Amino acid sequence: MKFHNRIYFSNEQHDLLIKKETKALIKQAIDATLSYEKFPKPVEVSVTFTDNEQIREINREYRGKDSATDVLSFPIISDDDPDGDFDIQSGCVVIGDIVISVERALEQALTYGHSAERELAFLAVHSTLHLLGYDHERSAEEDELMQKKQEEILGSIGQPRKTAE
Repeated sequence: MKFHNRIYFSNEQHDLLIKKETKALIKQAIDATLSYEKFPKPVEVSVTFTDNEQIREINREYRGKDSATDVLSFPIISDDDPDGDFDIQSGCVVIGDIVISVERALEQALTYGHSAERELAFLAVHSTLHLLGYDHERSAEEDELMQKKQEEILGSIGQPRKTAE
């Protein structure tokens, strides 16, 4: 059964024009992650595009880390409430918010030698896994598991990691 997930976008940065194709790729990345994880219901997720300064402020306020980062995840699902918040109007489970520093994504795309779109798709997959309860900071095993899942999901949507030639 194909669900109709609702992905809401907000652009609060000026480093990159966020085209409808970019939004479609990020939605595809989120949808693919949810499908890969066999999430049983349609979801609602908000994605905010920001810059390094804004994400640094958010990181400091919510995580006590005074530094810019590439992506932040704010899950609503918890062990106490594994189904998240159900929105009766949309018929979706609200699983959380994703905040992406487009500035950092552009820097990382250059560093890793792939497109900005591939980096944004990676960050969307990575963050969606966090929304579903994964945390690479808990253990080396969970980090390895997340890396494996990320690569499989990105490969399934035509955004594999570049391999050395």
